[in-house]
Amino acid sequence: MTGRRPILSTAPSSILPAAHRRVRATALSALAMTACVSLAAGCGVVPGLSTSTDDSIKVMTWAPQGTSATNKPGMPAMAAAYIKWINSQGGIHGHKLKLLTCNDHNTSVGAATCAQRAVDESVVAVVGSYSQFGDSYFAPLEGAAIPYIGGYGASNEEFTSPVSYPVNGGSLTLLAGLGEALADSCGPVTLVRPDSIAGDQLPQLLDSGLHAGGHAKAIDQLAAEDLTEYDQQSQRALESATSDSAKTGCVVPELGDRTATFMDNFQRARQDYPKVKTAAEVGSVDQTVINSTGGAAGPYEGSYITGWYPVASDRRWDEMKKVISKEAFGDNRIDPADAGVQTTWIAYQVLTAALEKIGDGEISADSVRHTLSDGLKASTGGLTPSLSWPYQGKLAAAGFARLANADVNVQTVRSGLLESANKQALDMTKILENADLS
Repeated sequence: MTGRRPILSTAPSSILPAAHRRVRATALSALAMTACVSLAAGCGVVPGLSTSTDDSIKVMTWAPQGTSATNKPGMPAMAAAYIKWINSQGGIHGHKLKLLTCNDHNTSVGAATCAQRAVDESVVAVVGSYSQFGDSYFAPLEGAAIPYIGGYGASNEEFTSPVSYPVNGGSLTLLAGLGEALADSCGPVTLVRPDSIAGDQLPQLLDSGLHAGGHAKAIDQLAAEDLTEYDQQSQRALESATSDSAKTGCVVPELGDRTATFMDNFQRARQDYPKVKTAAEVGSVDQTVINSTGGAAGPYEGSYITGWYPVASDRRWDEMKKVISKEAFGDNRIDPADAGVQTTWIAYQVLTAALEKIGDGEISADSVRHTLSDGLKASTGGLTPSLSWPYQGKLAAAGFARLANADVNVQTVRSGLLESANKQALDMTKILENADLS
């Protein structure tokens, strides 16, 4: 589970004036420095990744670890493995990479602290990181013009900030893609989501995909955010999903960290109702969750799951797996099937492409950012489309100027394993352009 906050707003973001960036950065910098004493243990330099102090290229990867909610330890661990691999080959144009890591503790103060450290350490980029608190960490990064490459898509700012270079489409694309995937195979579709401002956009995203497939809107079922059990919600979802006896209904739980609790209650309640299908997106359910909930005997067997990338068994991940085996053998933090690990791998491929294009030129945050913005087309070995970030992307009119990859891969759970359910990825660009996200 990611525990991410759903996208809250679709308001477009323009390039921030320099003075405004400095004001925002200064305000959060003070907060970050105050917190740094208590959070210092969460920031570090991974030893052994670079022996040079003169010409090494400093980068940072951050993610929450050791919290009671969202944890992504595999992301900095994957970053360390990638950099060891690159450095073992002599680095890039003779420059070794030096990795700094930071734990944002899944708090806004922690996120601002990590960003301020990136500024203080003069990193050339923040790469392959996860944080829900874009409103906290983008201010310092924008003030210092440090590029943020390949975040997890966990905040709206990742798709609007001028220094952001996302490699996936966040929950925006996953929910729209899930709706399109369910349109042909489901009778009534019930969405179970938080009764909150943050959850209010979820029905529109799912419905945009359902509408594209000629399906009626989902039944929007709200649940209080602080529930510890979902017996009543499970029964209501089953009742609505089975209201049409002619076609099997579908239930889509979109409850973040509480999805597992809902599914536990749902699994017990469904025994008393006609058959229904379940569906989710990789932000809520991935292979590790499927394994922990019983695999083939668990609640997700037969479910549709939408993800950003090909399934973990796809040969396009072979190089990543070889790097993990060589540089991080036995490190159980790194699961090749984890979407955070996969995102970090792709993000570092983008960084490598930018550094290779710079070549023997000056390497700095400015040069990396300009290279990314000035027509670079980064190949990821077919894991994503060729990635580029023009000033105004295809979805700028919809409020997502930085969204460069709207592809969704539809997967299904068979015998407890995620398998591909579509021959090629679905491009959600047109659907999101026409979605009513007001």
